Amino acid sequence: MELDIVEREGVWIVRVREARLTYPVLSAFFDRMRDLVDGGASRLLLDLGTVTYMDSAAIGCIMDIHRLLRERKGALRICKLAARVATMLSMTGVDRVVGVHETDEDALSAFGQDASWPDANSSANGA
Repeated sequence: MELDIVEREGVWIVRVREARLTYPVLSAFFDRMRDLVDGGASRLLLDLGTVTYMDSAAIGCIMDIHRLLRERKGALRICKLAARVATMLSMTGVDRVVGVHETDEDALSAFGQDASWPDANSSANGA
């Protein structure tokens, strides 16, 4: 499983470098995401720009990552979806649960706009 992972503005950006996000690689993918969260990452942005196909197991994996983060008061966002992947996420309702954005810049901005995260808008909260 090829991933590029960088931290930017308190968000861990995970660029998936696989064309197919399917069952054979999902265990390693989820383990890596859990390692990031266990290491303190509370905001993850999945850049799926390279992914042209995902199966139902991948959708389940994305929802597992979402739940893992929410349990720890974190958040997941997704960006750069191919049309086929966007359709799958829409048909399954994932796009109503996880923020989906066209660009990583849009997603990074959205993290800062959501007041449900403890450190979002801290100046507005007097912190």
